[in-house]
Amino acid sequence: MKKIHFAYALLPVAAIVLSGCTASPSAADYDKAAADIIKNSFQARGIATMDRLAQDDANRECAAADVAGKPIAEATAKAIEAANMKTVKWPSDGKFIGNWKEGEKIAQSGRGLTWSDKADAANGGNCYNCHQISKEEISFGTLGPSLYNYGKLRGVTDPNAAGSKAIVEYTWGKLWNSRAYNACSQMPRVGHMGILNEAQLKDVMALLLDPASPVNK
Repeated sequence: MKKIHFAYALLPVAAIVLSGCTASPSAADYDKAAADIIKNSFQARGIATMDRLAQDDANRECAAADVAGKPIAEATAKAIEAANMKTVKWPSDGKFIGNWKEGEKIAQSGRGLTWSDKADAANGGNCYNCHQISKEEISFGTLGPSLYNYGKLRGVTDPNAAGSKAIVEYTWGKLWNSRAYNACSQMPRVGHMGILNEAQLKDVMALLLDPASPVNK
């Protein structure tokens, strides 16, 4: 984060307050002032560039609905989900399941995407930050639902069987781009945003769906 003088950071807000002497500032004025403060507070460094401050349509619509304290319009939600579903890329070789042991390592790791990381370095998934996954790990977040027994509860005894196809494809799509299923999902779009690569996603899939994984014991 770039060091800035506190008074300088508040200039946009001060301008709005002063303008209020003649006209009431609109919500758009406040939004712009906040955006300017954020923009002036950061600088590109390493692989952490300014494009991280850019909002897509889903970000804007969901943030606006959250500020308004009401759900996003159903038609808008469906449009966002449809657009994000088109971004889902299926495994290039048609195989969804990798190595659950590697998947556990990825789920445990929160490394990557900071200014000090190399662009070609493998990232972690940081999955335990939001989910319970295996019983062996007792430190986990609760922002997301528990994924313990994920495959077992969904009847997946063989993730490669035809009967498992629906849940296997759903799980892949959810990991690739969660907003394809929930317009305002807070889950990182790990495939779409390039956080995890295809091989890593297969390993996380195995962690969740392989009957041999501790998740399903």
